[in-house]
Amino acid sequence: MSTTAALAHQLNVFAYVEAGVVIVESRFSNGNPPQVGEVSVLDGQGEPLMLLPLESDGTVRFVLDPAHAESGLLIEVRTGEGHDNYWILTPEDIARGSGS
Repeated sequence: MSTTAALAHQLNVFAYVEAGVVIVESRFSNGNPPQVGEVSVLDGQGEPLMLLPLESDGTVRFVLDPAHAESGLLIEVRTGEGHDNYWILTPEDIARGSGS
């Protein structure tokens, strides 16, 4: 596979908190959202909290449990065929988005 072909399939993940809701956005490097996939949410110690399906627009939203705000969250997006990536929401990121 050429470098160009590999980059064309890179998965970009971004997550943030807005008004107590975690919003996860995923897109391939060409701007298209993945059509299928799942999001694993883990706490700051790597313990699984939930597994959610991606929406057709490549997003997922869930209410932030305040108990997990202090340790941060690891958000992993898997779309199959090796297209995986992650985002770390730090306690500082969470506090900023929660208005704390």
